[in-house]
Amino acid sequence: MGEKNIRVGLVGVTGYSGMEMLRLLNGHPYMSLTRVTSRQQAGQPLKNLFPYVQGLKCADLAVSTPNTDDLAENCDLVFLAVPHGAAMNLGARLLQAGLKVVDLSADFRLREASVYEEWYNLKHEQTACLKQAVYGLPELYFEKIKAASLIANPGCYPTSVIMALAPALRMDLVEREGIIVDSKSGATGAGRSTRQANLFCEVHDNFRAYNLGRHRHTPEIEQELSLISAQKMTISFNTHLLPTNRGILSTCYMRLKKQFSQTEINAMYTDAYADFPWVRVLPAGILPETRWVRGSMFCDLGLVKDERTGGLTIVSAIDNLCRGASGQALANANLMFKLPIDAGLDSISLVP
Repeated sequence: MGEKNIRVGLVGVTGYSGMEMLRLLNGHPYMSLTRVTSRQQAGQPLKNLFPYVQGLKCADLAVSTPNTDDLAENCDLVFLAVPHGAAMNLGARLLQAGLKVVDLSADFRLREASVYEEWYNLKHEQTACLKQAVYGLPELYFEKIKAASLIANPGCYPTSVIMALAPALRMDLVEREGIIVDSKSGATGAGRSTRQANLFCEVHDNFRAYNLGRHRHTPEIEQELSLISAQKMTISFNTHLLPTNRGILSTCYMRLKKQFSQTEINAMYTDAYADFPWVRVLPAGILPETRWVRGSMFCDLGLVKDERTGGLTIVSAIDNLCRGASGQALANANLMFKLPIDAGLDSISLVP
């Protein structure tokens, strides 16, 4: 691959996604961090904020306040690991300066500004960029990602759900109406802000549902499933908080159109993802667990045909911070720079 040295900026290093990106970029063979930003922690070296980076090549890099001119001068690529609403204007300015941008927020995921404004209660100020943005799910948009300058990195829940449902919809295996998705996430999915609902004593030894019928990832999931199905899709998407740090488990319920056997369904899914080694279709009788994908890029799928009801249940497990955020963002950046998709990701180990 040669001596590529891609200069990388990371805006929002102190959030969970930013911290995960820091972990992954440290071992990347072709990318090096040149700027890390945080408004609250500007001026400190990374080793003061995160003692675990002592001795790593990024340890002495000083945190700065995000500045478009500084990023444009010192970076080729910028990851925006910031809350929704904070990425759109900065991302647009960086694009105008000729940089490549991977946005981990929701600001460029929805193709219609009106849908974004309805679900996020914010006016979208960079609608021209929505046509330029490519939705960064490699299994769906591999070639488009390679040609992109702006990647809308998918949400964690949508990654788990779309990966589970895409083959069934594309192959017309299931009814489009009445699909129910029951998703559970670890507490890091809620971000690093200090809110009462996220405190240890509120989450530990507890399990609860939240945002039923109104979770902001709903239109993102429906948008992509509608494109796959070539018709408008409406699903019932329901979210729950697990008393764990990381991981997402999504259980999807639907009705089969024809009576395929369990063996046939597993074979069709295995064929559908044959070119994508990060998707593991588990053997019949084995269902995904979040611990099996922790810290990795894997999406594990378990398929169950219910012989009694004629239904199909698909269970999907991903790590919300790696496959559902920073790892997927890095995979997208690799494709944008014509690198192997697994550069910097091939040696990350599972955490037992």
